[in-house]
Amino acid sequence: MLDHRAADIKPTDALHHVVVLAYDGLCTFEFGIALEAFALPRPEFDFPWYRCSIAGIDPEIRAMGGFRVATDAGIELIDQADTVIIPGWRGADVMPDAALCDALRRAHARGCRLVSICSGVFVLAASGLLANGRATTHWRYTDRLHAMYPDIEIVDDVLYVENSQIITSAGSSAGIDACLHVIRSDHGAQVANVVARRLVMPPHRDGGQAQYVEAPVQERPGKSIAAVLDWARGKLAEPIEIGEMADFSGLSERTFLRRFREGTGMAPLKWLRRERVLRAMKLLEETSLPLGDIAEQCGFQSMETFRIAFRDIAHVPPARYRNRFRVSQPA
Repeated sequence: MLDHRAADIKPTDALHHVVVLAYDGLCTFEFGIALEAFALPRPEFDFPWYRCSIAGIDPEIRAMGGFRVATDAGIELIDQADTVIIPGWRGADVMPDAALCDALRRAHARGCRLVSICSGVFVLAASGLLANGRATTHWRYTDRLHAMYPDIEIVDDVLYVENSQIITSAGSSAGIDACLHVIRSDHGAQVANVVARRLVMPPHRDGGQAQYVEAPVQERPGKSIAAVLDWARGKLAEPIEIGEMADFSGLSERTFLRRFREGTGMAPLKWLRRERVLRAMKLLEETSLPLGDIAEQCGFQSMETFRIAFRDIAHVPPARYRNRFRVSQPA
């Protein structure tokens, strides 16, 4: 059993109330993600988990697959929520009722966190809460979202975006990453990692990771792109040139660049920068190393470049990240 106090994580006095919306035509997988993350009992923890309720926004709710869903109450539950999750939506062109939009606006105004999974972003967009802000959704819906709501800055090809207490996630399974991000924000890295292991998920995939890769990595004589990635991760403390990566792959530099982008969704230097920050995040969570040593071990040439890269990807300075997610080490 994980010692919540040993991890120096302080639960709130009252249980954090997560309200999951249910609607006729409910997206079953997205709904299941929310319940798995927040409603499932967690006997591995010695502290109370979230309180999770289902709010029905329609008189009768039939989910995809043909089964009916029982709810705890109606739309009024939103007024009691600390976090509201919108697990998909029944159609991009189906406008939510004014009462639902009003309830979401009230919730956000009092500081409630709002989370959409996949097409659930269209409910938040219709409420006006995403106007002039950043958001994402499944790559299939980004063009439609832009056409309907041109005032939203749509960040395509990412797993999730957090902006002003609103988290929007990409297609279906990216909702798991968004929910783990919520748990990580509320309870810290150690707790989120335990939940991820139970879900058989990576403990942390940052929101900026590509949600979709247009073409798979194609094998050719020589080493695969996957082998290059493993090789580079083992050398993050050192300067790494694109030419070195191409040589290791056994490809010409031009072919390597094309294959790398196909396989990762980004250019090699951007990928290296992200991997260095991910390594730094792990060291900040698990060690007491000074920031300068962490920057050096992760291949940053100066503290300034380290801080800029870290803030750009983690959205907080390194010191604040450590204070937020530090896992206490045994004495």
